[in-house]
Amino acid sequence: MPTPIPSPVPPAYAPVPSAYALVATDLDGTLLRPDDTVSARSRAALALAASAGARHLIVTGRPVPGIRALVADLAYTGLVVCGQGTQLYDADSARLLRSVTLDREAADTALGKLEAEVGAVFAAVDQDGPEGVTLIERGYRMPNPTLPALRVDSRDALWERPVIKVLVRHPELGDDALAAAARGAVGDLASVTMAGPGTVELAPYGVDKGTGIAAAAELLGIGPERTVAFGDMPNDLPMFRRSGHRVAMGNAHPELRAAADEVTATNAEDGVAAVLERLFG
Repeated sequence: MPTPIPSPVPPAYAPVPSAYALVATDLDGTLLRPDDTVSARSRAALALAASAGARHLIVTGRPVPGIRALVADLAYTGLVVCGQGTQLYDADSARLLRSVTLDREAADTALGKLEAEVGAVFAAVDQDGPEGVTLIERGYRMPNPTLPALRVDSRDALWERPVIKVLVRHPELGDDALAAAARGAVGDLASVTMAGPGTVELAPYGVDKGTGIAAAAELLGIGPERTVAFGDMPNDLPMFRRSGHRVAMGNAHPELRAAADEVTATNAEDGVAAVLERLFG
């Protein structure tokens, strides 16, 4: 069950007056360059937005342990929506404010239903909690080799502790085909999304980046119309639906480009910075 968001709103999170009061950015393929770094130009553009009164909100599929080094490098002290919306983390206090877990029996059943449709898949899980571990079964290859993971000997070992989501790969099917097959197979056992190359994920049903950004924005006291969002993959579509201005990266998936208000340059070309410089300069 979700952990309730603290109330009343802490003074540090009071609303701020600005045309765009919230800058919501995905990480991989968006704010991060291909080498997993944030460029000097992007850092300066985020500082420009902050000087105009806007807050930065990281909205990522990575679980909390996968973002700590990055937020420390950025000296980031705001909220972070992690794990496809399953976690809301306060970087300033290093505290997990909210977490929604995926029923493990339902997850195992969902994988079985998917395999009945497409054959054997390889699975991984992100465990719940601020110290949760990413576990991968034999045959699963991490899409991002810079993120830590622990290999286990059997699928049963994936379910030993509560999890927030399951990551699935197929030896032959592409990401779009696998995501479509998963949506048809799992029904309301889980929400299915594609978060990046080689990254099809199952999250708690009804939980996504949209519910995550809504929880963060409520705590911050900022409405969707004052939010500008940046993303690159279909898992960012729910975030787009909760934002007033939607920006797809030049390297974005066609589904996201079709839903965007504008398309900027690629993440390798500092596309986020280019838009922020225009909006806040």
